[in-house]
Amino acid sequence: MEAWIFVHDPLERYLDDYKRTFDAWEAGGVRGIVVGYLRFIDENGQSLPTFHSDPAVYKSFGIAPPAEGPRDPEKEKKFQAMLDDAASRGWHIMTFYAGGGGGSLPIEDDPHGVISYAARIQDTMNALPQAHGIVQDGPGEQHYELAFHHGGELLEIRPGSEERFTALGFDLRRLQRGIDHLRTSLQGLTPAAVRYQAAAGTLAGMQLFDINEDVIYWLRARRQLALGYIEGLAEQMPGLNRKVELGGIPRTAAFSSLTCQDYVEMGRLFDFVFPKHYYWHRGFDGLYGTVARWVQRLLDWNPTLSEADGLAVVRALFGIELPGVHSLLDMEMGFPDEFFSQVVYGETQRALDAIGPDKTICWVSTGRAPHAGDAMTARDLYKILDASRQAGLKRFLFHPDPEPGAAEWHILTNMCGTPWKEDMDGSYWPADTPRSTFSGHREPERYR
Repeated sequence: MEAWIFVHDPLERYLDDYKRTFDAWEAGGVRGIVVGYLRFIDENGQSLPTFHSDPAVYKSFGIAPPAEGPRDPEKEKKFQAMLDDAASRGWHIMTFYAGGGGGSLPIEDDPHGVISYAARIQDTMNALPQAHGIVQDGPGEQHYELAFHHGGELLEIRPGSEERFTALGFDLRRLQRGIDHLRTSLQGLTPAAVRYQAAAGTLAGMQLFDINEDVIYWLRARRQLALGYIEGLAEQMPGLNRKVELGGIPRTAAFSSLTCQDYVEMGRLFDFVFPKHYYWHRGFDGLYGTVARWVQRLLDWNPTLSEADGLAVVRALFGIELPGVHSLLDMEMGFPDEFFSQVVYGETQRALDAIGPDKTICWVSTGRAPHAGDAMTARDLYKILDASRQAGLKRFLFHPDPEPGAAEWHILTNMCGTPWKEDMDGSYWPADTPRSTFSGHREPERYR
């Protein structure tokens, strides 16, 4: 498989030593990078732009340009040199989001905010000619947590979204009725109903959750909001002054119906889709953690349900069946081999079938920063990549924390390039693993 790496902020960690790092990455099989956020961090913790914005770009889109602010020309020069070096290697280069800033149009004229964002993309691509395009995290994503978590919950109209729904012609009162009805249904589950209907398919599930016309109206509005953003953003790309590739990072396929990120539509409209291979427990965005929180909230609302009942409800909603998991305690025991051969393989295969193998680049992470999840092991990383490869995946992006560790780098290089030689005195040592010895003495020459 071909490996890409996420070069994420603070970008300062790369600026003075990028060549040595890139040499090692190239030998290890890296052939692409996604760089971002596009900001520097000064000694006071203030964000600075990585490039100077062009006011004329924003004016051409009919919006106000960003205000002038502090900059660091020396860092900007080093950043350009780093991208030049990556480009000279023939690497595929994309930015994580767009830089810049600027104003916006009235919501009636640009309900999804895609025109103002297209101005930022154009500004970024003009300033960074080495980049092939931009990657948008969670384009159109709707809330997916039943509990209030990571800044929101499923059963709400997001604060600030009222104007957008209204501009798109939706009835806010009916949306709220649908939300309230589904909340009442989810708070009124019984063991008998769950055990009778949860495993009996779509129609039984609609009866279990008492899906009425108002609930469907709200679910459809969420989907149209997401697809409207995805379609609107894609429609802006041909109007830019050069070919700009568009990538999007949706949650894994099992949750994509809940987040309203349609893989088929994204595959049709985007140049690349990066499904999140996020499986850790706790934190946010991990599959295990999200499932556990759903079960916990359902049991809080319905104390007569067992944990097995809660898992059955989650399975009815999302089709997620976790091998060997029959209780929340089982989720603390790590990931059995069947999880990778069944769940990871299946999620990868669904993505490939919907998007196509040439556009699918799975975004692989194993928890920790910035997601605050339980760290997954190097073995878990290998099993994720191996199951994905067996499903037919050609490329993946590794999201390190914040850089690869020694065990992770050993796995990546063995799967994608020249296996890394673990040498603490060598030219490259993965920064996330400290170099350590038992004493201050140097190794005797006779052992070298």
